[in-house]
Amino acid sequence: MVKTTEFAYKRVKYALTELLRQNKWRHNQAIPSEPILASRYQVSIGTIRRAINELVAENILVREQGRGTFVVSHTPDYMLNVFFRIESSEGVRELPNSKLLSFEKIRASKVIAKKLAIKPYEKIYRVKRLLSFRNQPAIVDEIYLSEKMFPNLSESFFSNRNETLYGLFQRVYGITVLNISETIEAIPGNEYISKLLKLKINLPLLCVNRVAYAYKGKPVDMRIRYIHSSKYRYFNNLGGG
Repeated sequence: MVKTTEFAYKRVKYALTELLRQNKWRHNQAIPSEPILASRYQVSIGTIRRAINELVAENILVREQGRGTFVVSHTPDYMLNVFFRIESSEGVRELPNSKLLSFEKIRASKVIAKKLAIKPYEKIYRVKRLLSFRNQPAIVDEIYLSEKMFPNLSESFFSNRNETLYGLFQRVYGITVLNISETIEAIPGNEYISKLLKLKINLPLLCVNRVAYAYKGKPVDMRIRYIHSSKYRYFNNLGGG
């Protein structure tokens, strides 16, 4: 009986994930109720609930009291609470303003191709932007995106927007970022980055190497983030089960 229940739960979770990956349910859309899903997959409500609970824990779905369960939408509040891990040295947390520095098409190096799970020298976009808090420069981002995953991207996609970048990925391309992997190290600032951040050359910066992933671990973007370390810091909240 235990094996059967375990198999049923995994089967349901896989089926729900596939529907989400195929955009059968779009971001901010309510999924069917637990009784409807239980009837559809011929399993108990408890099995459905277990699968949904895991998808909620994985930031794929979100429960709203009295309303139902929805596909996660990358609103500014969601981004601030889940994916943006930078705060001021005083502990103030807010989303920055973004200024596009450059947008170009290049060929992927072997290192970037590996991170994006594409072939070396495939066409990619390289986007550079300056992030500021209250007109104070804080972060320089270098973002790398596969042209195959994001066809017909243009400079205006990054310069003329009133929503988060991941929100645009959802709305325009149906791609939802679910989790990220980051490594952090301290490095001396070069002339270009230091000038943008209004720092003296060789003062330490925090360098974050980051890859964002969608369903089934598919890479969405790679970025290198340079942070003004004397005024801003990286934070994380670690929890146990």
